[in-house]
Amino acid sequence: MRILPFLYGCKALATLLLVCGPAHASADENWPTTPKFIELSTPYGTLTVSESEYVYEAQLKLDGGQIDPPISGMLSLNYSFEMPDRQATLISISSGNNACPIMYRWMVMRADSYSISPAFGSCSEQIRVSADAKTLTLQTPNQESPEKIDTYVYDGKNLQVR
Repeated sequence: MRILPFLYGCKALATLLLVCGPAHASADENWPTTPKFIELSTPYGTLTVSESEYVYEAQLKLDGGQIDPPISGMLSLNYSFEMPDRQATLISISSGNNACPIMYRWMVMRADSYSISPAFGSCSEQIRVSADAKTLTLQTPNQESPEKIDTYVYDGKNLQVR
């Protein structure tokens, strides 16, 4: 007879998981899984994340050489877009700071040069990224109010937050 209360408890737990589980999962489904690469070949050179003994000291390199300004931390190459006369790559950077675990930078490469955006983001790995012929856009939940969306737009020179 003692097994019946246990079974009722299991049934209640299963019901709770069925009711609450999908609601939690659907909130996460709004954000795609972000790809993470450590090497990317482009028409303008190969980007690589160098290995380091300390995870937060990896460095971004272009054709094996240092870039200026240097980008270091726990790095991933997330998205890359072919644009007219250039290639743009989104880089995620983690410095180990728990208060803001991740920031982003765009690197835009041309045949004879490259530019790097200032660091930006709302400290979230949840992102949506898009590009058109002139601009690169990243959307992410606002750090203080996650129900609001911060939109960062980079044109190769200026970074704006909308």
